[in-house]
Amino acid sequence: GTNYSTFMNGLKKAGIVLNRKMLSEIAISDPAAFTSLVEQAKNA
Repeated sequence: GTNYSTFMNGLKKAGIVLNRKMLSEIAISDPAAFTSLVEQAKNA
C-alpha cells in the first residue's frame, strides 16, 4: 500500500489534479480506475 501524502504527491507529479471527494467517488464507483490512478501515482 501507500500512504495518502505519498499518493497525492505522486498524482501531482503525474499531472493529475483531483481532490479528496473526487477520489472517493472514483474509488466507490469505479475501483479499476482508482487502481489505475494509484499505479500512475506510484510510477510518477
